[in-house]
Amino acid sequence: MNSLIASAGLRGLIATAILGALAPSFGGVWAADASTSVSVNVGFADLNMSSPTGALVLYNRIQRAADNACSYYWFKTDADQNRCVQGAIANAVAKVNHPRLFAIYNKNNKKPLPVTLVSQSH
Repeated sequence: MNSLIASAGLRGLIATAILGALAPSFGGVWAADASTSVSVNVGFADLNMSSPTGALVLYNRIQRAADNACSYYWFKTDADQNRCVQGAIANAVAKVNHPRLFAIYNKNNKKPLPVTLVSQSH
């Protein structure tokens, strides 16, 4: 297992790289730097995202995946690791782009995400 000391630039890269592609049936949480990457799939095809319960289950799955992805790296401080996890969660929620998930994120975080839904139809 590679050990990395996360610089400010790496933390930003990890935070912005999490959840590159979530599809309706499955997705991935990933963290990357120039030489390595970590990927954790987050499935949610089994969830009803129209229900508050389904959105909460997905939020919890995203939290666990972000913890797993960020734990792959060595950070100088716990605060650095927490920033990685929080950035990963925020990016994942934005990628899923569902109002119920935004609501759960905003309820659980001091810094809310703006709800900017993009049509997913072609």
